[in-house]
Formats: sequence, C-alpha cells, structure tokens
Amino acid sequence: MWRAIVLGFSVVETLFPDRIIAWGERQAFENPNAGELRTWTMPMARLEGVLFAWLALRERESAPSIGPVLAVLGVPALLAPKRFVRTALELAYRNPDDLELKPWVVPLTRAIGLCYVVLGTVAGRVSAPAEDSRSEENTRLE
Repeated sequence: MWRAIVLGFSVVETLFPDRIIAWGERQAFENPNAGELRTWTMPMARLEGVLFAWLALRERESAPSIGPVLAVLGVPALLAPKRFVRTALELAYRNPDDLELKPWVVPLTRAIGLCYVVLGTVAGRVSAPAEDSRSEENTRLE
C-alpha cells in the first residue's frame, strides 16, 4: 500500500511540480505569492519525483537502503529546525527573507526530523535480520 501511495505522489510531483510547490507555498507561507523560485527548484522537484518513483518500483532487496539517508536528513531537522527551514528556503528561493512562515512550520519540521531519525534507525534494524538469515542459508548451502 505504501508503495502505491509513494508512487502516486511521485508521479504527480514529476508531472506537475509547479502545482505541488504552489500548494506547499499556500500551506506554509503567510504570503504565498511573494516567493521567487530559483531556476533549479522546479527541475529538482521533478528529479525528486523520479527518484521516489524509482525507489517505489524497486524490489526491497535490490533497492539501496534509504534508512541512513533519512536519519542523516532528520538529525538537523530535529536539532535545528529553524536553520534547516532557513537553508531549505535559501536553496529554493531567491528572496527567502521576504517569505513569512506560518507558526506551525518550524515545530512540524522538528517532528518530521524526529520521524526521519526513528524511521532511519528502525529501517536498518528491521532489514538486518533478513540479511543475516540469508547469509546463514547461503553458508549452509555451500
């Protein structure tokens, strides 16, 4: 089920990144029309959609583990959410100082960071026993 949800969102993000970004701006900014996107923001959103689609379509065993990536992204979002949001805005917008965040954005960034750290940590632990059992089976077969 998660695979279908991720795949659906990634297809929408790949095909219509402008709509996804506009929706996000309306949700997160008090002044959503003030943002001036950098030239690479739309292509990067499209690339993100393609990457998530690729991950959703891969078999679990052959896909690269995204657990460590989630954990690495989650730590700064958890520990320094204001700086994390500030950096993200500077990367995506030419005028980040003109954007007024809604009050819930920074606390939600911290919560998402916590989720990423937990998921990244749990993903590594959950996949480890399966890898160990496969290596034991291969050892027995030899």
